[in-house]
Amino acid sequence: MTGFLRNATFSSLIAVAVVALLGCAPALAQIRIGLMVSATGPTSAIGIPQKNTGEILPRSIGGQSVEYVSLEDGGDSTRAVQNARKLIQEDHIDALIGPSTTPNAFAILDVVAEHEVPMMATVGTATIVEPVDAKRRWVFKTTQNDDLIAAALLAHMRKTGVRTVGMIGFNDPYGENWFKVFGAMAQHAGIAITGTERFSRTDQSVTGQALKLIAGHPDAVLIAAVGGPAVLPQATLVDQGYKGKIYQTHAVATDDFIRLGKEKVEGTVLAAGPMLVIDEIPDSNPTKAVARAYIAAYAARFGNAPATFGANTWDAGLLLERAIPAALKVAKPGTEAFRVALRDALEQQREVVGCQGVFNMSPSNHNGMDDRARVLVTVKGGKFRLLAE
Repeated sequence: MTGFLRNATFSSLIAVAVVALLGCAPALAQIRIGLMVSATGPTSAIGIPQKNTGEILPRSIGGQSVEYVSLEDGGDSTRAVQNARKLIQEDHIDALIGPSTTPNAFAILDVVAEHEVPMMATVGTATIVEPVDAKRRWVFKTTQNDDLIAAALLAHMRKTGVRTVGMIGFNDPYGENWFKVFGAMAQHAGIAITGTERFSRTDQSVTGQALKLIAGHPDAVLIAAVGGPAVLPQATLVDQGYKGKIYQTHAVATDDFIRLGKEKVEGTVLAAGPMLVIDEIPDSNPTKAVARAYIAAYAARFGNAPATFGANTWDAGLLLERAIPAALKVAKPGTEAFRVALRDALEQQREVVGCQGVFNMSPSNHNGMDDRARVLVTVKGGKFRLLAE
């Protein structure tokens, strides 16, 4: 009798263990993707459409279910690091999309590299993926590199007779990279920089900086800032009587820029992804159909069209959707082997047509965008309009 009970108990334990293992199987097979955004704070115009886009990314890839874990960083780098550690160590993500800002992307670079998690950065600064070293080999980027945008701006400057330029930008990695990249490219193009000024994303006044720039009598001023805060230096220049051309980077491609700047941003010239002026780009542009599909999906869910920054998240999803099936042939989600295989598969993506451009990744190029990823744009009549190159 005792032996029977012992055997029965042993059998029960085996049964419980089997049930437990079977219950864990779907979880082990599930793909988990982190999404980090700045949906509050000074760059919320960027983070909100990215957060919303996360809600319409595919929930099944390669026959496996996908769960997205979204965390808000408020534009704060310390919080971004905390979020990255939680997503990796507690939520056990297989990949990360985001964050929304360049400083936060740099802040979590060490964490991502340490735990070997592929990160699809949705920021502009090229140095987050260049050069592809031991840390950056885990980072890919779905926003146009600064030099691609700068080349278009410089071409327009030369075409319109601009020979001198003043610069004002954020005193953070985004602005600093623009000072470095544009400064070198301008020199090569024969355009002189008359002065450089910096300001913080949270500054309320840049009058002193604007007056110094105006004193240099530049033909044009380039502002290297993001979203709504980029309006401040432009409005100040206009208020102080500056009459030259004003250029902005692709980081102002949001309705907030026009809403906040009103008539003071009329005539602004920038280069940005084709989606910003989707109704004006030709049907032959390969990104048009993809962007329209994304806009339709977003509008069906949220009732309005997304800002182009949301497209960076969508394109990250497209690249992961293409790469994940290859990784699944190597290992199961939730494992180091899967993350390594996913990283390797991302490097092999060729001619992936997204909303913002066409991606051709490689072991030495983790952005892969070319001239198809940008058009010249101006602000006219309170709207972004395509500008002939």
